[in-house]
Amino acid sequence: MDFWQQYRAIDARDVRFDGQFVTAVSSTGIYCRPSCPARTPKPTNVTFYRTSAAAHEAGYRACKRCLPEAVPGDPEWNLRSDAAARAMRLIADGEVDRTGVAGLAGRLGYSTRHLNRILRDELGAGALALARAHRAQTARTLLTASTLRFADVAFAAGFGSIRQFNDTVQQVFDLTPGQLREAARLPREGTASGGPLRIPLFLPTRLPYDNGIFRFLTAQAVDGVEQATGSSYERLLHLPAGPAWFRAEAAVPRGSGRAVLPVTVSVAGLGDLPALLSRIRRLFDLDADPVAVDTALARNAYFARLAASLPGLRLPGSVDPHETLIRAIVGRQAVAAATATLARLAHAGPAIDVPGTTLSRLFPSAQDLAGAPEPLLQGPRLGDDALRTAVDQLVEGSLDIGVGARPEVLRADLLRLPGVGCRTADYVTMRVLGHPDTFLPTDAAVRAGWRIVSRGGPGTEGTAPPSSSLDDAMTVVRPWRSYATLHLWRAAALQPVRSDAVEPLDVVA
Repeated sequence: MDFWQQYRAIDARDVRFDGQFVTAVSSTGIYCRPSCPARTPKPTNVTFYRTSAAAHEAGYRACKRCLPEAVPGDPEWNLRSDAAARAMRLIADGEVDRTGVAGLAGRLGYSTRHLNRILRDELGAGALALARAHRAQTARTLLTASTLRFADVAFAAGFGSIRQFNDTVQQVFDLTPGQLREAARLPREGTASGGPLRIPLFLPTRLPYDNGIFRFLTAQAVDGVEQATGSSYERLLHLPAGPAWFRAEAAVPRGSGRAVLPVTVSVAGLGDLPALLSRIRRLFDLDADPVAVDTALARNAYFARLAASLPGLRLPGSVDPHETLIRAIVGRQAVAAATATLARLAHAGPAIDVPGTTLSRLFPSAQDLAGAPEPLLQGPRLGDDALRTAVDQLVEGSLDIGVGARPEVLRADLLRLPGVGCRTADYVTMRVLGHPDTFLPTDAAVRAGWRIVSRGGPGTEGTAPPSSSLDDAMTVVRPWRSYATLHLWRAAALQPVRSDAVEPLDVVA
């Protein structure tokens, strides 16, 4: 976007652009989200920054009225696979907090100096400043939505000391931690008493948001590890400090084109909290731009009708890349058979007791499965060999799969595994990276969905559109073929809506 496109967006207070850039105003010394309700500043007083970190570096502070940190993330980081986009995904996942800037640079294959040069040129701030801005955003979320003690908020957000936490909050928001909490009308200090600490939060997203993603997760839930309905999802997972748990509820509108996903989280170590929240955001595709996706799908008459009937369809992500690969290899069976196999494999994972939930197991890690007796999979030897090889390579570290990977490199690495074909490699790339432009032409459900759609089936009622092939239709909707794939899956799996299912949210004024 050029200057005047961005200026028109802030003049219209267009909520769709929240999280994609910030507006710094020289006459006030503050920066705002594009939809800030304050009077539109004069163009001569405005500078647009790609990230809030760049605005911090330039000496601006966050607007107290519009809270520019309380926005969805930028959807472009999933669209792109260059160094800056991969760095932003890794920073959100906590890589700088775990291994420092040097560790982040090493993951991306650059020197620290060269990576910082790339990030400053592209985003206006270096890796440390970007991580600092992410910590400030996490701290603001915890201060305004939880009753955690300030010291716990500081360490949960990734700060190394209470002083660093206080100084950063004061510099970014021009408010003390106590004043931020006071503005939210929460108790000044306090924690839950008795049992594990559970923190209720609201994660922002853009409208429209289709809650059908809960039905997708329900169909694939592994007994003991996950529990899902049409309007909720909870699970256990392993993070560096130990077991973590979260429960997500159906997204709800908050007015002015905004929505939130209510979640409750619990972690063994508060330092794991930023990574957990980032993974929840990726799982539920909270940073997507649904208007851009549905507009692109409307270029094809078939997908236009699907998008109109199910606006805001979201791409299920991944909370654990290793788990996603294991599940994809097992999932080449029928869904029911794959779910039964995964439930059996789950017994290789550690059993844990979590008060307040019926969940009792972590999904087995690669190390757990490497020590499990033969065979891991029943049936043809090829499937068991593929899973065993993948597990061994994950344990050895010779297979690097994570949010910092380039799609083409990850796909090529997966295709080198024996028994792993294009469909499995593409599916894992789509889920792990949230890659929006993946096409699965050999997938049986995709082909079945296309047959239904092209014949005027459910979701495509009315006059039949002009004939076209699946390949042609997918070419037209690039770079959002993953979302077109989801629509075809939904068409192939249409079933009566459960009584606890939630209808898609519509855009609200």
